[in-house]
Parts: sequence; structure tokens; C-alpha cells
Amino acid sequence: MRIFHHSVALLLIALVAGCGLLPDGEQDETAGWSAQRLYSEAKDNLNGGNYEQAIKYYGKLEARYPYGRFAQQAQLELAYAHFKDNEPAQAVAAADRFIKLHPNHPSVDYAYYLRGLANFNDDLGFVGYLTGQDLTERDPKAARDAFEAFRELVTRFPESRYTPDGIARMNYLLNALAAHEVHVARYYMRRSAYVAAANRVQFALKTYPQAPANEEGLVILVNAYNALGMNDLRDDAQRVLMKNFPNSPYLKGGRPAGERRWWQIWNW
Repeated sequence: MRIFHHSVALLLIALVAGCGLLPDGEQDETAGWSAQRLYSEAKDNLNGGNYEQAIKYYGKLEARYPYGRFAQQAQLELAYAHFKDNEPAQAVAAADRFIKLHPNHPSVDYAYYLRGLANFNDDLGFVGYLTGQDLTERDPKAARDAFEAFRELVTRFPESRYTPDGIARMNYLLNALAAHEVHVARYYMRRSAYVAAANRVQFALKTYPQAPANEEGLVILVNAYNALGMNDLRDDAQRVLMKNFPNSPYLKGGRPAGERRWWQIWNW
């Protein structure tokens, strides 16, 4: 019986060794490739726009040669390949992994920047709200994540070559996020949910104090407090609006004689 089992084992080993096939029936063309060749092929495919193939080669490189110098660069370029292949979640995951494994790498600032870019592009539908989709139907999580990634880049690496672009994108995202809150507040105003509208504007004012979208937010706040009969808060909000946006078009309507105050005739 022992001889039989031994013979079966030898037969199975011989079959596997003789076959040398992958599970899908195709031979691995990269078998025997060095780390340098795998990296070179991956890089060529990346530069040529064949991102799917580049991702495949980078994965094989890291699996076979996890501790070499090519593996580190492959991990970073893998994040970029996922980003270019419109796979933001995978790009963020790869960038996060690189940051965790190589916090002192000379190119770790690029990993932070790439993490921000992936989230930024993932949420272009949100920040590009002029496309017509209702902002209240969108989750601004990706925009917030992008903002935090760029902020970490700017804080940790103020001299990085990627920091100026990160700052520019942060400013764009800041106003987009504030605009989202203002849009939701406007949505609540149309449904006479004045407390909810005021709360959303207050959040925008506290979280994104420099955002241009807060001009309209203050107008909404004045209207919400007026509808709630909170005259002191209404007047305070109006003073803040006039101080911060003295040339606001919302103020130019004035108060014609015998007419209601400007916030009472706002067309929601």
C-alpha cells in the first residue's frame, strides 16, 4: 500500500512538472524573467498607455522580487497605473500601501499627491456640479478625502514640487465642498425646513470659512432666521454678509419704500 501511494505521488509530481501550464491553460510568458526585465516591460507598457498590462507586470515583479529596489518603484508606479486606468480605489489603496511601507522614501510625497489626485478625479462629478445632476444626490466623501490627502501633502512636504498644485486643488475643493453644503441648505429652504437649512450653512461657515460659496450661504442663513422669527440672529447674519461681501449682488436690491426687506422677497 505504501508503494502504491508513493507511486501515485510521483505520478502527480511528474504530471505537474511536465505540463507546466497555468490554470487557464496558457503558459506564463514572464517565467524566468529577471526583476529588471519585469520592471522594464511594466514601465514600457505604462508609458505606452497599456495600463492593464503594466499592472499585471508590476504585480508579478512584486510577488517574485518583493525586497529588491525595483519592487519599491513598482509599488509606486502601480498606484499611478491604477490611477491612469480609471481605478481610483485601487490607486488610493496602492498609494496608501506605499506610504505605510516606505514612509521615508524620497518619493513618498508623490504617493500623497497621487492619493489626492485619485480621490479628486473620482469625484469630478461632484465638483463639476454644473453638469446638471442634483448635488444632494452625490456623496462628497471622495472630495473630502482628496482635500485631506492634499492637506497632508502640503503640511508634511511644503517644499515638494507637487505642493503648489496640491494647494490649488485644495482651494478648488474647499469651495466645491462649501457649495455642496449651500446647495443642500437651499434644498431645505425650498421645503421650509429652515432649521436644517441654517444648520447646513453654519457648518459650511465654520468648516470652510474662506469659501466664496459662503456669500450665498449667508443669504440663506438670513432668510432661514427670518422665516423662524429669530430677528436678532437674522440681523447678525446680515451684518456678517455686509461686512464680508460689501459688494454682494444679493444686497443691491435694497429695500424699496413700502416694500418688504430684501431677504423677504428672495425667490427660492
